[in-house]
Amino acid sequence: MKQLFFFLFTVLTAFTVNAQFPGMPGGANAKAIPNMGHVFGKIVDTAGKPIADVSVVLLQNKYDSVAKKKKDVLLKAFITKANGEFNFEELPMFGMLKMKITATGYLALDQTISFMPKMDPTAAKPAGGPPAGGDMSAMMGGMSLAEKDLGKIKLKSDAKELAGVTVKSTTPLMRLDIDKKVFNVEKNIVSAGGTALDVMRNVPSVNVDIDGNVSIRNSSPTIFIDGRPTTLTLEQIPADAIESVEVITNPSAKYDASGGGAGILNIVLKKNRKTGYNGNVRVGVDKWGAMNGGGDFSVRQGKLNLSASMMFNQNRGRTYGTTDRVNLLDTPETSVTQDNFNKTKGGFMFGKLGLDYFITNKTTLSLSGIRVHGEFDPNEIIDITSDSLFNSGKISTYSERLTTGHRQFDGKGLVFGMKQLFTKTGEELTADINYFGGKNVNNSLYTTNYLTTTHGTIVGTDLQKVLGDGSDKNFTFQTDYTKPFAKNAKLETGARVAIRSRTNNQYNYVFDKTADEYVLVPSATSNYKNTDNVYAAYATVSSSIKDFGYKLGLRAESSNYDGTLTNTGVKFSNNYPISLFPSVFLSQKLKNKQELQVSYTRRINRPNFFQTIPFIDYTDKLNITKGNPDLVPEFTQSYEMSYLKTFKGNNTFLASVYYRHKTNLITRYLNQETDPLTGSDILVNTYINANSSYAAGAELTSTNYLTKWWDISTNVNIYNSKINTDNINGTSQDALWSWFGKFNSNFKLPAKFTMQLTAIYQSKSNLPANTGGGGMGGPPGFGQAQSASQGYIKAYWGMDIAIKKTFLKNDVASVSLSVNDIFKTRYTNQFSQSEYFIQNYNRIRDPQMFRLNFSYRFGKMDVNLFKRKNMNSSGTQDAMQGMQ
Repeated sequence: MKQLFFFLFTVLTAFTVNAQFPGMPGGANAKAIPNMGHVFGKIVDTAGKPIADVSVVLLQNKYDSVAKKKKDVLLKAFITKANGEFNFEELPMFGMLKMKITATGYLALDQTISFMPKMDPTAAKPAGGPPAGGDMSAMMGGMSLAEKDLGKIKLKSDAKELAGVTVKSTTPLMRLDIDKKVFNVEKNIVSAGGTALDVMRNVPSVNVDIDGNVSIRNSSPTIFIDGRPTTLTLEQIPADAIESVEVITNPSAKYDASGGGAGILNIVLKKNRKTGYNGNVRVGVDKWGAMNGGGDFSVRQGKLNLSASMMFNQNRGRTYGTTDRVNLLDTPETSVTQDNFNKTKGGFMFGKLGLDYFITNKTTLSLSGIRVHGEFDPNEIIDITSDSLFNSGKISTYSERLTTGHRQFDGKGLVFGMKQLFTKTGEELTADINYFGGKNVNNSLYTTNYLTTTHGTIVGTDLQKVLGDGSDKNFTFQTDYTKPFAKNAKLETGARVAIRSRTNNQYNYVFDKTADEYVLVPSATSNYKNTDNVYAAYATVSSSIKDFGYKLGLRAESSNYDGTLTNTGVKFSNNYPISLFPSVFLSQKLKNKQELQVSYTRRINRPNFFQTIPFIDYTDKLNITKGNPDLVPEFTQSYEMSYLKTFKGNNTFLASVYYRHKTNLITRYLNQETDPLTGSDILVNTYINANSSYAAGAELTSTNYLTKWWDISTNVNIYNSKINTDNINGTSQDALWSWFGKFNSNFKLPAKFTMQLTAIYQSKSNLPANTGGGGMGGPPGFGQAQSASQGYIKAYWGMDIAIKKTFLKNDVASVSLSVNDIFKTRYTNQFSQSEYFIQNYNRIRDPQMFRLNFSYRFGKMDVNLFKRKNMNSSGTQDAMQGMQ
């Protein structure tokens, strides 16, 4: 054991990894309902004092094929310690169990246990019957696991009957709760070996562009992990770690009010609570030779659970693009054509080490640490041709811009959690403290060669370099309390504090040929720091009256923002008093397995760091970007109504209509400014607060089990959107009708093969108003040259396919091959027109991406793995008697 722990410690110190937990036994095709029952209690005497060395045995009645009759066989056994407590997990959800409690000097106690499914009153009804093939897990979607405390059991003749226990099974492909849609992605093979971005490409309602920007209903959501906001990006979360994705289009008051009208994407990671040890290893490669791999290991015995994970993911991506622009303000007008080729080398590693300590059956403490490291070397070549039409004829100039750079980031995090259960079922208190901090450095060298012709002789050269560094610190504290107070009713309250700080230094240099050295340009240099604090508290009440359910909530938040240009001393600040964010959810279950839901929420979207930093980024001369420190938050009011119908065979149909109205909308905007490097006029892409916007639409989602071996899911979103920019120069874009569709099909083939096919289509649409930001070295938006009110995205489509083979005993090993963007059609084509220019811009990233992945699971479930008991002890003898 010492060698094992030393090995884990050494590996985690040397590498950095991502959190993932191994899957359940049986492989991706397993149909058995997982054992998720959990019962615990305490054995006491008539005076209430705990009794040690009590044998608590669980027996299950099974059919004996030899004797051709049913008999009781041992399922679990436990010997109480000095505190008298016992704890049973991974119990079967159906069937009767017998509990035998025996101890020297006390009357034996026999008790029958039944895990009776009980529906969550706020959840949708389970689908009507199991799908073909006998997979009962699909019909368990609306159930939840409530940990049942049996309390103190006295050893006397009167047995205390065990109340019904609410349980939860693995989710079907789609499940509707009162405030969210849950999509099971655990068996998604298209994204195997990829990241959370690849998973999102296959989740209904979610769209992902080639830059990794995620949108729901044409707006950017907030990313959560296991119900908590995260500082990780989707590219830092391995696809194999994800069990399900919760799409919360209209979040209740329980959740952070930030995120605007797009809502929340909550990534639920796989969990493992099995006694003994388990783990998995995986490795893969893509068509560019980029490797990915990782491993997970967990061991649980007694009161301790240790988990460790590591992951690495190389990046050798390629992006191809062209830009054609007519500059209307030039005299004479000029036409500029750019051909871009970007190639990035690098990767990141992510590691996590976690420890859970089960103090008692009611109290759990958790501590985990993470470490992140990433390095990227982007290289880009841009061929530029400029044509000017004079009276004497066309004059053309040619240039080539070469960009090389290096970006590196390092991060560390620490998470502490506490969970306290109470005697009353459903009552619990949780508290979490989360810290994450990181540093980054970056440098870029831009070499512009002026040529006689395309790829001709160099007649002149300009040099420019940008050096930068930065850091970020994030601290959050959150506590939540749940209290059932009446039949089918509960109160949830909580508080949260989020403290964030950022620093960013960017130094812009141009090469002075006379001085033969690089000279700093102060007007193009930005040293910036800011703090952003949010304080919040909430309360929600949910209940049901027969088939009618409701959930009412109110959240209060206040925030402040302070920013300083450290090189000039200029300061920016915004302080916002307490704002109230109500939420209302109503549901009515109808006859014939139908349900109707109505909801209303109010939310806020605060400008992020990269939208406010006033640094000008010259990475692309045709797409110069700059933040705006004067941005203020936008507010969104959302209304939604949904109808769910379940059919025979677990087929479901969900229809939703929605309307969102935003004020002070944060949107991209193109403005003319003076270039501090040259003194000439340039066009700069920045952010502004527009007057308002609205989006209205209807969304249809269905899941269908067509045969035992074939199921499909279909999602279509039809919407109309408009941005009002009457408060700024320019004309607001007309309202535009668009639609988005996503189709997913899964096949179970002979010889343990499975196949998955996914397709998407996006019609002509407005540019997303606010796609957020990220990265290092400046604000986002490279290539996003125009605001949402000044352009649109042309229609595009794409298709992915994957096939997987499982083998070895219990399907512990698997190999999968996936192809993303099979037909090279997932282009981003943008058109924009303004008083300054007319532009067409298109790009494609990593078309026809092939990935080959291998994974292997291992483990041993043994309650006495590290502490073998003497088989002659009285406790073990009592346990063996239960098998007779």
